[in-house]
Amino acid sequence: MNSFTAQQICDVLEGTLIGSTTQEITGIEEIRKATKSDLTFIGNKKYAKFWADSKASIAIISENIELAPGDNRVLIKVKNADLAMANMLEAFLPPTPVFETDINPTAVVHETATIGKGVQIGAHCYVGKNVTLGDGVKLYHNVSVFDDSTIGPQTVAWSGTVIRERSQIGAQCIFHNNVSIGADGFGYRPSDDGRGLIKIPHIGNVIIGNGVEIGANSCVDRAKFNSTIIGDGCKIDNLVQIAHNCILGRCCIMAGHSGLAGSVTLGDGVIIGGSASIKDHTTIESGATVGAGSGVMNNVAAGKTVLGYPATDSREMLKQWVALRKLAK
Repeated sequence: MNSFTAQQICDVLEGTLIGSTTQEITGIEEIRKATKSDLTFIGNKKYAKFWADSKASIAIISENIELAPGDNRVLIKVKNADLAMANMLEAFLPPTPVFETDINPTAVVHETATIGKGVQIGAHCYVGKNVTLGDGVKLYHNVSVFDDSTIGPQTVAWSGTVIRERSQIGAQCIFHNNVSIGADGFGYRPSDDGRGLIKIPHIGNVIIGNGVEIGANSCVDRAKFNSTIIGDGCKIDNLVQIAHNCILGRCCIMAGHSGLAGSVTLGDGVIIGGSASIKDHTTIESGATVGAGSGVMNNVAAGKTVLGYPATDSREMLKQWVALRKLAK
């Protein structure tokens, strides 16, 4: 178990120490549940009122918050308490599950696969024909990587992940449990006799950049032709759908239950709120934000925030909601 003194924490965060305590810290907890051995944080003024009754010995606080530490307690002032807490969480991060052998005897690795240095492959994994795994790749138990796929160095795929054929994955990516990469896109057309639907083949692939993280049970479908592309640094939450031929720029964020229909384009730094839905062939330009639960039917300009169903300028939508509330009274 890791333990830290107040001074050690302050040194790590390069903050300002206010007060003193001899208590060492062995964990992190939110302010109302913390014990005397826990570190807590106050990033918003509305939580400052809980400090007096909190049992925590040390709190990281944002520099715009004024508080007295109290007896045998310490406040550590930093520019941004939320970011500082993220740094401390890394210090308390428990070790990940250990591989007893680099390649488990139950794993099936095709003889044509190229395996880099330090690769670890768990029980019951499948690595197909002509697959390339870069140095330090980790495949936890029950991961499948199908033919002609490439995975860059230090990428981690957690149990249940399936990476279909011809996928190209960058370095230092993280795929959480049961991620699906490269399944067929959703495409059908009516049969000539009008009695059913005919499946449209999807012969493209998926290309994922470096430093991408994809949450549990999320899906990135392969392209009808060409590629579905996820740019460097994108962060995808759990239960997200990214359809065929979508293109995401750098460092986009998609929250849980959101979805992109086919051939949607996101610029750099786009933020998609939870449960938002984006119509096919729509472009959302760099820096734009889509509010949670919104339905985007048209293109969104760079830097704009849209909200509602159908989504429109957030300020205009809020005015409409206020007007409707007044009419309902």
